[in-house]
Amino acid sequence: MTAEDGQLEARLAEGEVFEPSDSFVSGANVTDPDVYEEFEENWPECWEAAAELLDWETDYDQVLDDSNPPFFEWFTDGELNASANCLDRHLEDRGDEVAIEWVGEPVDEANRTYTYEQLHREVNEFAAALRAQGVEEDDVVTMYMPMIPELPVAMLACARIGAPHSVVFAGFSADALATRMNAADSEYLVTCDGYYRRGDPLDHLDKANEGLAGVEGETTTVVVDRLGPNDDDFGHDLGDDQLDYDTLVEEHAGADVDPVTRDAEDMLFLMYTSGTTGKPKGVKHTTGGYLSWVSWTSQAVLDIKPEDTYFCSADIGWITGHSYIVYGPLALGTTTMMYEGTPDHPEQDRLWEIVDEYDATQLYTAPTAIRAFMKWGTEFPDRHDLSSLRLLGTVGEPINPRAWKWYYTHIGDEECPVVDTWWQTETGGMMITTLPGLKDMKPGAAGPPLPGVDVRIVDTMGEEVEPGQAGYLTVNKPWPGMLRTLYRNDERFINEYWAEYSDTDSDDPDDWVYFPEDGAKIDEDGYITVLGRVDDVINVSGHRLGTMEIESAIVGVEGVAEAAVVGGNHDIKGEAVYAYVITEDGYEGDDDLRERIIAGVEDAIGPIARPEQVVFTPDLPKTRSGKIMRRLLENIADGEEIGNTSTLRNPEIVDDIQKQVGN
Repeated sequence: MTAEDGQLEARLAEGEVFEPSDSFVSGANVTDPDVYEEFEENWPECWEAAAELLDWETDYDQVLDDSNPPFFEWFTDGELNASANCLDRHLEDRGDEVAIEWVGEPVDEANRTYTYEQLHREVNEFAAALRAQGVEEDDVVTMYMPMIPELPVAMLACARIGAPHSVVFAGFSADALATRMNAADSEYLVTCDGYYRRGDPLDHLDKANEGLAGVEGETTTVVVDRLGPNDDDFGHDLGDDQLDYDTLVEEHAGADVDPVTRDAEDMLFLMYTSGTTGKPKGVKHTTGGYLSWVSWTSQAVLDIKPEDTYFCSADIGWITGHSYIVYGPLALGTTTMMYEGTPDHPEQDRLWEIVDEYDATQLYTAPTAIRAFMKWGTEFPDRHDLSSLRLLGTVGEPINPRAWKWYYTHIGDEECPVVDTWWQTETGGMMITTLPGLKDMKPGAAGPPLPGVDVRIVDTMGEEVEPGQAGYLTVNKPWPGMLRTLYRNDERFINEYWAEYSDTDSDDPDDWVYFPEDGAKIDEDGYITVLGRVDDVINVSGHRLGTMEIESAIVGVEGVAEAAVVGGNHDIKGEAVYAYVITEDGYEGDDDLRERIIAGVEDAIGPIARPEQVVFTPDLPKTRSGKIMRRLLENIADGEEIGNTSTLRNPEIVDDIQKQVGN
């Protein structure tokens, strides 16, 4: 440890704050310290500042209609088109400027650059192709694609013709694809033949076809030829209801599709996220509120300017990629980067090589990645010139102070502010974080709520807790980027998000409180530290996975009688999946069954849900009423003290499970 490291470590231990550098503050987008007070005093009209970042075809009549809580509406009667806001309005001034820099695999062979003019042209051509295949306004188009440029092209083409899109993470299984297409009544799929991972081509179309076999009704599929000659390894032949992307685009070369006028409250996209019931939730985001929210937060928090080269390392299959790779950056007319590969291929300096080569100005990544970078060592970033960076961000899970320190020191050279952002699929965009040109940073704490966002930490009675005490994170006022409902399930929308602390019989919007099911604490300065989930969802590398969905996959394996799944601490992933399994009579808890369980989870959900450990046990710790004590299983996974087990009907099983886990 250097002397500088030692000093910084001491400051972290003392909880000292870190100020943004003068050089950053002097050029930041938001520097007026009165913005918090102004937004509070002028709420909800304060959110006109977000709406003003967009071009509206028809002006809205009112900022917020809160007459029917919790079904809040924003920018009522306003009309616009998201594709036009991300493309058309930039053509005159920035048509020749880069919109998307795509870095693919194999290294140095697959990179592509799209100017705003080129991206606009291909979006129009594919929009015309979708229309020719029968896609109409409000039809849901599913996309099952990796990080290739055709994914944002397809998203923006759908937005152009008023067809909501539903992106399914490419790492999810065929069953997950079928479940989401059926839930959305989606008859259209855009996918690809395969993609690259660590230099090797992977078959994707077979998995897509397997999923399509489980979709109810007829479907039309568009397939992107990503692999080129390497597809010969897999021998894909398109079916009668499958069309080649390149052929379609060529057939509609030069097409000019007028953007469809959409009401501010019309759906822009669906995104399915894990729920505690095991059935994914279709989160509905709308055109005006969502687009204004991600534009405002991109400008205010990520400090994005048109001349930037902005790099978010997330996957567009998750909400972070929607908000902060596609819609937010493109609405602001900047250059946004997409990366197909992994951070450690071909070497562990790959991300820093990209930052160096493209002179990236911001880097927005996950604490999971930062912990991996720390483990690999400083020699890898030290190989490269990272001085182009002026802001760093983290997303997906809380970042611990040690990882924050490493990021701040070795990547930002103590010059780049670090914005630690808390938000969810449901919130659409950032909710709690520092404004980098205004607020000091406290490692481990996300920061205060953004201006105009009313977050409170409360106890089980809904009363605000004292500083330093743990409680439940709640949002007490609506915000433009919020989900509007769960697709075709208003009742579940109310029960899952609003019923916990709300008076569900009230028409007064002040009686409705959004409960995101996270625990948190707040300090004397109003800085919030998010402590983690309080529901049955595991956050693996920033990806939320429902425990019931994983348990259902395990119980579906022959030989399994019962299973309980919990999240356990993991140095790299943050949380990992730990499965405790009771076998059926006549079956042994052996390596063969363990491998079949792991395969079953990967087949049903995807490799992201792969159990870190499968523990066979004759019983599970249960209360006398038969409830599984998952808290004890979490403690065992983490090697923590178990505490009092006298309330269990089978306390002896805890010792047996501990021995199995090895803690």
